[in-house]
Amino acid sequence: MRKEPLSIILTSDLAAKARGRAFPQQDFQKYLNTGCGWVPANLAIDAFGSIVTPNPFGSVGDLRLMPDVSSIASLALNDSGEQTTMVLADIHTPDGKPWDCDPRTFLKQAIADLKQETGLSVVSSFEHEFMLLVNDERPVNTPFSLESYLEEEELGGRLIAALDDAGLEPEMWLPEFGRNQFEVTVAPSPALVAADRAVYLREITRHVASSVGKRITFSPIIEENGGGNGVHIHVSLRDEDERFVTYDPSRPGSLSEIAGSFAAGILQHAEAIQAIAASAPISYERLVPNHWSAGGVFLGENNREAMLRICPLFNTPGANHQKQYNLEYRAADATSNPWLVLGCLIRAGLEGIRAGLDAPNIVQGESSRFTEAERQAHGIRSIPASLEEALRAFETSEVARGWFSTGFAETFLSVKRAEIRRVEGMETGERYAAYAATY
Repeated sequence: MRKEPLSIILTSDLAAKARGRAFPQQDFQKYLNTGCGWVPANLAIDAFGSIVTPNPFGSVGDLRLMPDVSSIASLALNDSGEQTTMVLADIHTPDGKPWDCDPRTFLKQAIADLKQETGLSVVSSFEHEFMLLVNDERPVNTPFSLESYLEEEELGGRLIAALDDAGLEPEMWLPEFGRNQFEVTVAPSPALVAADRAVYLREITRHVASSVGKRITFSPIIEENGGGNGVHIHVSLRDEDERFVTYDPSRPGSLSEIAGSFAAGILQHAEAIQAIAASAPISYERLVPNHWSAGGVFLGENNREAMLRICPLFNTPGANHQKQYNLEYRAADATSNPWLVLGCLIRAGLEGIRAGLDAPNIVQGESSRFTEAERQAHGIRSIPASLEEALRAFETSEVARGWFSTGFAETFLSVKRAEIRRVEGMETGERYAAYAATY
């Protein structure tokens, strides 16, 4: 029986799921020009595949997925070398205009506004953690070990090859701290490319794992009091001459004045954007002190409890500190849409630049050991303790809601609150299993 090679046009939704429509690969050029149909209510699909109702769209309306040729990538389906071609799309209305609820367009507009107002652009990369879903009865964990590397070398080698073939510029793959946990990193790139790569990386990683008989999950947490999977988003700023301008060795923490305002904006609006960055009820079991995730809203230097961290510099031969220096946002996970969370970080940073905010206080030392008085003295705030608390912060923030269209904000709040209601009735183990399966 003949098998037709296929290509697919994709978007990513509020549940951070890549969804789209496939067509014969021989028609690829045609669909690059014409796009394919889409439906507004698809934005209201939740993490478990149901369309949440009511939503602002109902059964009315039509849209178009319009491919962006800069995002074309290929993925090997099997050892025979058969490939499928993927392309990411912007969502347009029937009259050819960008849809005001499109997540990718949201990021593109944030990038454009930052550039227009400041001349700056963002370079970014997304670090992803995931766990193997295995019945492991070993009494000890082996993080960062050669043993763990060798046991899963086939998965790691195939994954790096697949990411390289797709043009994602993989850098490292390593056994991480959690049980059966691994991390994969890719090279920094301009903001839109970085977020596109994050969309692809999750899907490619799942496919490669399946192809070698493994099951993995990016779920923020898979067992009570267990380790968690985060998505760490690195950002640095470049000027119009493509010079990196985040680093200034004459200032505290070597954080430049403009980057300090950018960082201050992120922290000022941190609670309001948290629901975008960690979009599942289960996310908030990871975002607590002493989990090496994000134990508070503050800027820390080399501190992995900080929501926003100044990454270390190393004096290796030929080191370029201007290029190396970056900020790491640590409160996101793979339930977040990469276009939306990076767009929010850029929007918040731009708000800080517009307001001329002073650089945040840089917290030194082991913040998890601070007393409440010390936390207050350092200006450390708590991260929202639940998705509902984060949603209320978003809902009541005129600034953050103002970044989005009314239809988007209504849909986002509706979808996420429906998800909260859905999982509230689950037993603990059932809830962990459901998220492990969907992510």
